[in-house]
Formats: sequence, structure tokens, C-alpha cells
Amino acid sequence: MRIISATVDGVRRFGRLDDQNQVHLFTRDRDPLDALDPRAPEIPTTGTVALDDLGPLEPPLPVTSMRDFITFEQHTAGSMRAVTDGEGAPEAWYEAPSFYFTNPHAATGSGQDVRVPPGSERFDVELEVAAVISRDGFNLSVEEAWDHIGGFTILNDWSARDLQTAEMKVGLGPAKGKDSASTLGPVVVTLDELEKYRDGDHFTLRMELRINDRLIAEDVLSHMAWSFAELVSYASRGTWVRRGDVLGSGTCGGGCLAEFWGWTGETDPSPITVGDTVSMTVQGIGTVTNTVVEGVEVHPVPRARRVEWTRPV
Repeated sequence: MRIISATVDGVRRFGRLDDQNQVHLFTRDRDPLDALDPRAPEIPTTGTVALDDLGPLEPPLPVTSMRDFITFEQHTAGSMRAVTDGEGAPEAWYEAPSFYFTNPHAATGSGQDVRVPPGSERFDVELEVAAVISRDGFNLSVEEAWDHIGGFTILNDWSARDLQTAEMKVGLGPAKGKDSASTLGPVVVTLDELEKYRDGDHFTLRMELRINDRLIAEDVLSHMAWSFAELVSYASRGTWVRRGDVLGSGTCGGGCLAEFWGWTGETDPSPITVGDTVSMTVQGIGTVTNTVVEGVEVHPVPRARRVEWTRPV
């Protein structure tokens, strides 16, 4: 099944996309996340809309939370040089799959405009695939985790590299460098539709990034250092993953501009700017496209207020 969302007659609706690009709208009395859970009764549909008659899409399903991992070694080695002045992937990267939480309220659909984050002059993109959790789970083993993954979607983890670099020097973050937009879509594809691409615990899906129709990079999802089940297991260690949670793979090799900046020491390709159109294609899932527009006003916040303090004895 391919699940999609858009605004229809002024109301956000969810539905199933068929092979003829017709959207069969789910009834509004059911949670659309039920479509990912094979234990839930099938969601009835009411009416059909042609995909071509829809405007910009919404994120394909309601988002509960968003974790974003970093699992491609090539990307890690290159981008660390640009963002943290590191010398490649740190040894700790190999020990466990690292992630951060990002902003579910900034989830954006394909076709929607994306604003430049306030104050940023080094705006970037990140090509990823994300798993969507279909049912709640606590402290899951890797074997158990597969039963909690309902489907996959494309994720563009938009990144303000200048803001990210500054805030991560504190030892926290990323925060404002990442929380302005995260594109999800165009659909969530259930696991059964991707079985033909499965190679053991990985999926051999081709991934492609284009900016203004210029091909920037290509990679394969199976280059992840961990499987999605391993990511879900780790995320649930001692805590819960809930249905509607989104877990990003991290950026594929060459899937962001910062990686090029890290390898060459030059800001080439140039950062994303107003008017640029970014397209990401993943085999078996589809293509998301967004155009970048002017950001909003920066409201200044003062520097820290200094107070007298003493070191505890």
C-alpha cells in the first residue's frame, strides 16, 4: 500500500494511492496510522481524487516524533569535516547508531515551499529514507523490531550548517540548525511493496539528489551501516517507540552539500538559496520536490547574562 495525504476541499485528508494515480480517500472517523498496522481492521474509503488534481502534498501520515540517525560512513566522514572540523567518522560512531530528535511540527510535504531558516547563510539538504513505526514497542530486540516497522518514506533533513556548527560547540544540538523543515513523502510505502528490493536486512533502493535539475549525488540505501530493525531496537532501548514515530536513516553518501565542502575545503556546490528547487528520488518510493523561499525575520536574543559564581567544593 502507498499512503498519501493532501488538503482536499480545505481539509487535510489521507488515502491510498493506486497504480493509476488515483487517491482513494480514507473515511475521516479512523486513524490513518491504522493503515500501517496489519492487526487493525481495513480503513474504508469514501470517494476518489486524481493525484494530478491535488496541490502540494502534506506529510503522508501524522508524525508522533522524529529521530534522525547517521548511518552512512561516507557521509559521516565527509560531513564531520565541514560541520565539526573533525577528521572523519569518530571511533564512537562505530560503537552504536547515533541519533538526535528533531521537530515533528516542522514536517513538510512534497510541493510545499521551504523557508530559509532565519539567520542562515549556509542552507543545506540531506537525502534520507525514514521508517515509520506501525505499533508501539518497548525495549525491542532486533528480531522483534521488524514487526513494528510499517513502511518507508523519503526524508529531506533540511540543515542550516552555520547555525548547526555554532550550537554544537556547546556540546548539545543540533537544534535551530535543523528544526525549521523536514520534508516527508511523497507517500509511505508498506514493507510488502518493497520486498523485491530486500537483500537480507537491507533494501537495495537507488537514491538520487538533484538541485535545479543538476544531479548532485547517487547512492544505494543498502550502504547503511545498520539495518532499520537495528535502529528501531536501539531507539527503543529502555523506552518506547510509538506508532507514528519517524526514524531517519541518516544522509546517504553524497546526499548533502556539506559532505562536498568537507572533502574539498571549498563551498562548492554553493549553499541552497532562495529560488532553488530540490528533488530527491528513491526507487520504489517516489520523488519529493520543494522550492526554497525567503525566510522570516530574525528576532534577536541577547547574549547570556553574566552572574557571579564559584566552583563547588
